[in-house]
Amino acid sequence: MTLVMKFGGTSVGSAQAMRETADLILQAKTAWGNVVVIASAMGSKPVKVTDLLLRGAHSAAAGDKETYKLVAGELRQIHFAVIDELLQPEGERQRVLAENEAFLQRFEDLCQAVLVLGELTPRALDAISGMGEQMSVRILAAYLRQIGHRAEAIDATDLIVTDHNFQAAMPLLPRTKSKTKVRIRPLLDQGVVPVITGFIGATEQGVTTTLGRGGSDYSAAILGQALDAKEVWIWTDVDGVMTTDPRLVPTARSIPTLTYREVSELAYYGAKVLHPKTIRPCIENGIPLRIKNTFNPEHPGTVIVADDKNGNGGMKAVSAISHLSLVTVEGKGMMGVPGIAARTFGAVAHEEVSVLLISQASSEQSISFATPDAFAEKVLLALEAEFATELQRQDIDRIWAQHDVAIVTAVGAGMRGTPGIAGRIFTALGSTDVNIIAIAQGSSECSISMVVGGEDTETAVKQIHALI
Repeated sequence: MTLVMKFGGTSVGSAQAMRETADLILQAKTAWGNVVVIASAMGSKPVKVTDLLLRGAHSAAAGDKETYKLVAGELRQIHFAVIDELLQPEGERQRVLAENEAFLQRFEDLCQAVLVLGELTPRALDAISGMGEQMSVRILAAYLRQIGHRAEAIDATDLIVTDHNFQAAMPLLPRTKSKTKVRIRPLLDQGVVPVITGFIGATEQGVTTTLGRGGSDYSAAILGQALDAKEVWIWTDVDGVMTTDPRLVPTARSIPTLTYREVSELAYYGAKVLHPKTIRPCIENGIPLRIKNTFNPEHPGTVIVADDKNGNGGMKAVSAISHLSLVTVEGKGMMGVPGIAARTFGAVAHEEVSVLLISQASSEQSISFATPDAFAEKVLLALEAEFATELQRQDIDRIWAQHDVAIVTAVGAGMRGTPGIAGRIFTALGSTDVNIIAIAQGSSECSISMVVGGEDTETAVKQIHALI
């Protein structure tokens, strides 16, 4: 059986974290036989290696001749300190130091080129931002060898073939599967632990790309699919997906099982969970994906599956997005006029503003939608320009926004077959004088979203969470 394990930045963020990660890898190898490891760049608070790489690149593009050199020095100190503490002088320490120095020198060379050109292209940004993973896997693999286990650091540029969409590349799965099996299967047959870079891939021509948001998690899902893994585990610093934000509700708890649809809803509405794109390769191929805590490995975490047939119905989680505005287009002359909604959202899309929720009265006399506060004025101006004639004729009475609102969303696939959920939610909110400004529920009935005043967000989340 093959298990794919992905470790985030905090799991490889220090020498001690790498020791603990190595222990988890070896425990899994004993239990599973074949283990494939995907690692992120080092990332301990407050310093994250990828953020430093990006800071250096952007400062060079802005004409700053010094910052990227200072960043290189900081990166050197971070990595070399871990190497010195983790690897023995008589072992691979000098070789790994030299490998990391080569990446840091390349970072400086690329930043120098960006400085001279005065331009930071997406292709250059991908080449720079993926170096953290390339350094961390070499350290982790060397440590595994030092403690007596066969391991090999591998760049995912040799495995994951992507298109040319730099910054958010899409994998070309047939080529990726072929290259991954040819490269990784022989290592597994020999008892070697492949330690693979997350986040990055490469085009058919070998040009480095990155996979965008949630890239390392995406790498794990892609490689899990390519290797027909039994499971994929995402190791992070929390006990799986929580029922809500524990900063709002201290009694929040881990959710044992979530479906892909539920995760998608939670991610969309602000919860800190995996981006839906990252888990799609696993779900589409029936591979369970589990979120576990590196620092509490005995906790079972949360497993994400295609469909939870054993679910007990009702709500599983509640999330919230704050700092929004609810924009409303209303007028008696809108009734029965085709194209109003299309023109409304066309104008918003033209401003490249995302719409998080839509609510429309059945009378068609108003359309309301939520959008980030920061873009509300821009959206209002765009809509007033789009409907200037209708406003003048008073077909549309007004276009306005209610600021400082939040979307609170209750999620659970079992809500579809459980009567009375909405009633319980509205009763709970009404009992604490929380006014619901707008409501939206998809036909899937996997979630119910309510717009409330910003000052009521915490109360609303607590009241709904008490029903879970």
